[in-house]
Amino acid sequence: MFYADIYDDLNLFITPEKFYICPKLSSKYLVVDRQSEALSLQSNLSEIPVATSAREFCGLIGSIRLLAGQYLIIATKRTYVGSIAGHSIWCLVGSEIVPYNRSTLHLNAEQLDDNNTYLSMIKQVLDTPYLYFSYTYDLTHTMQRLHLMEPDFLNRSLFERGDQRFIWNANLLKGIWRSEIHNFCLPLLHGFMAINDFSINGYNFTWTVISRRSVYRPGTRLLRRGLDKMGNVANFVETEQIVECNSDRASFVQIRGSIPLYWNQYPDLRYKPPPQLVDIASEEQQAACGRHLDNLSVYYGRQVLLDLVDQRGSEGKLQKAYADTVQLLGFPFVRYEPFDFHSECRHMRWDRLSILLDRISLDQDDMGFFLLLRDGSIPLLQDGVFRTNCVDCLDRTNVVQSMIARRCLGNILHKLSIIKGEQSIEEFPSLERVFKEVWADNADLISLQYSGTGALKTDFTRTGKRTHIGLLRDGLNSMTRYYKNNFNDGFRQDALDLFQGIATIKSPLRIERGWKYITFPSVLLIAIAMFVACAILPSEYSTDSLLFILFWGVMVTATLTTILNHGPEFVDQPRLTAL
Repeated sequence: MFYADIYDDLNLFITPEKFYICPKLSSKYLVVDRQSEALSLQSNLSEIPVATSAREFCGLIGSIRLLAGQYLIIATKRTYVGSIAGHSIWCLVGSEIVPYNRSTLHLNAEQLDDNNTYLSMIKQVLDTPYLYFSYTYDLTHTMQRLHLMEPDFLNRSLFERGDQRFIWNANLLKGIWRSEIHNFCLPLLHGFMAINDFSINGYNFTWTVISRRSVYRPGTRLLRRGLDKMGNVANFVETEQIVECNSDRASFVQIRGSIPLYWNQYPDLRYKPPPQLVDIASEEQQAACGRHLDNLSVYYGRQVLLDLVDQRGSEGKLQKAYADTVQLLGFPFVRYEPFDFHSECRHMRWDRLSILLDRISLDQDDMGFFLLLRDGSIPLLQDGVFRTNCVDCLDRTNVVQSMIARRCLGNILHKLSIIKGEQSIEEFPSLERVFKEVWADNADLISLQYSGTGALKTDFTRTGKRTHIGLLRDGLNSMTRYYKNNFNDGFRQDALDLFQGIATIKSPLRIERGWKYITFPSVLLIAIAMFVACAILPSEYSTDSLLFILFWGVMVTATLTTILNHGPEFVDQPRLTAL
């Protein structure tokens, strides 16, 4: 059965009893009963009440049940990103959540407040930059996977054939999915996309970067680390770069993801809580890590594991456990490559990253890249993948991935004869500038989605060198991360778990806080106020005034120390799922 494209321009008619979802270029429309929630396809437009006003929108994202009942979620605004293989790609910039129920009178005041909180959670996920979609192209699969699939698989709907790891709204679509309404169901991709056109040496080509964030084990920086029993890791992102020139197409794929062990690093008000391995038998760690690597082998084949964490201190314990586990597994399709990023590049010696690139250059040459020629032949396949991680899989990972991508892009452009002989990317200023900007933007977006701030070290990605201004910017981002990870991320974690169907709704949503939660911060504020007053108000200082300053200074220090010692009681914890 052949499935047509997804409807792109639609009207929503709302009556007290029903939703009418009408594509502008189709005689069929979808009817949703607001009471029974039944869905049906109709073709007689005369059934829609004449006086009903139309609300234009550009895609059906799905539906979700909250305390007040079921809600319909629609895409209302989009911006054009570019095209891949002739297919238009869009970015979601506006959405709307429409209730099935006509009122919320069946809720009490507390339930109504909680329902509004749930709506805020869904809206926050929808507004997190960025969500992408296409009405005609499957963004969830790499170009290589798409062209190796059987023809009958490609004839299935975009939602059915999509890589379920990367359909961000799969949980929302499952609630309304019927094969007969596939044209209405719009899959979304969460991550990053950039599409740019170039002209070099008389050749016009398009360069695309796509990062796909996994729906499995979603979460925020300190609340989601390591893996789960199914082998899914936190912050798993697949990044593909594509080159299209005169109907020839090439692509190269890399992946990142949290260290595939059971470990955590829960926020506790310290700037950098030490990562902790979960206290379980080594056999359980091996089994989970093995499951993760086995899963990756199905999609990517052999793997080179680039581990960039520190080899000393608390990170060193993780590094040793990871190395030991991989060695004990003994998988022939896996090679572990450690590189202590901070130690090797200390004192801003970022040129030493070339040491790592030299060590993995043969691996990259053996992997190759995917190449599809205009005559339909496929002379090259990518055989293997680099799986890069640091602790966050953000800052250090971004730097190394961009350097690997640069080398591969040069290889692709040489293979397509776009650049000649000894020419390199650096010799073409427009390409060099855009390459750096795109990979820095990719770093910022992936970081924003996981940590709440832009990436660190992007001055190196943007300029090719580490700068003092970049260090200052990193300091500001680090302070922002500290605040958000400790005081905002519980809400963000709940939002992601709710959106992905991991958590179930409940009411009340309140967390019972102990007496320390109010008492210690209140004492701290009073102590700070008194310390400042004693320090600046006296016209001259006496022994008594100095003793007061000392007393309140000690009170500030003691109270602050007490708060830090009870850090987990003061951070923003998730309310829907247990840590």
